[in-house]
Amino acid sequence: MLTLIAKRVAAGALIMAILTAVLFWLQRFATGDPVRTRLGAGASQDVVNAAREQLGLNDPVAVQYFRYVGGILHGDLGMSLRTGRPVEADLARFIPATAELTFIAFVLAILLAAVFAVASALRWPGGRFLRALLTVGGAIPSFLVAIAGIILFYKHLGWLPVTGRTSMANAPNGPTGILTIDALLSGRFDALADIWRHLLLPSLVLALGPALAIGRVLRSSILVTLASDHVRTARSIGQSEVSVMVRHVLRNSVGPALSMAGLQLGLMFASVLVVETVFAWPGLGQYVALSIPVDDFPATAGVVLVLAAGYVAINTIVDILQAAADPRIAT
Repeated sequence: MLTLIAKRVAAGALIMAILTAVLFWLQRFATGDPVRTRLGAGASQDVVNAAREQLGLNDPVAVQYFRYVGGILHGDLGMSLRTGRPVEADLARFIPATAELTFIAFVLAILLAAVFAVASALRWPGGRFLRALLTVGGAIPSFLVAIAGIILFYKHLGWLPVTGRTSMANAPNGPTGILTIDALLSGRFDALADIWRHLLLPSLVLALGPALAIGRVLRSSILVTLASDHVRTARSIGQSEVSVMVRHVLRNSVGPALSMAGLQLGLMFASVLVVETVFAWPGLGQYVALSIPVDDFPATAGVVLVLAAGYVAINTIVDILQAAADPRIAT
């Protein structure tokens, strides 16, 4: 197990090193002059040249690269050309909203996938309807599902809000920045209900695709396990279906689903940027949407690095959990 952990951590570090190098070179060849963007179009050429010298942009490429990597290792992601603040400070404001939305959506995806897989494999009543619903929802692009949800649940039914994280002017603000946790810590259950109403639709839109993918893999694995000898033996000695499912089927079926869950969570990091834009969610998606039109490459690169680090870390954890569930993988 320790060898597996060491290999996964080393592979993750290598991926991040390659991504850092790619971002550095993309920044060098990006359109627009970052110094001119920061100082404004009216700055004289002498002022621009002095700023380039001060920022070290005239240094050799190797020096600039190692300075860039050293800054990242120390948490310095550069200065946003749009806001004029350190990128890491901007990200600290936007990450909690994205983390909250992604976590809730991932939990919903796991729950929907489990219900979909078990209901389909055991032929529960309503299993076909759930399968059809998830298939349709997962096959449509997330932004179209989001627009359809807005039209149905906001415009026609008026059940759910569709913009922002809360409609309350005095909503809890701190210490975590994750509003659901902050509302619980402050005992503001009125705010918690409003926060959940704002979370429900975007998190459900974000969860549909991953739920379908994870559910399909888990269903196939469950069907294979149900036909195995040890399951037939457990049934023949009188164990209940619940006991068979919990003790013998799910544990032996969860490995492939864990791998798919890690992959889908990584893909969810990309989808969340689109969903946040549609629902005006004040997270990393909004930050990127405001940064790209003004060629704010440091801000965009900072978001890419944060999401990539999260993706690598989560997939490493998933590999370790999969090995714990099936020790044969660690050998």
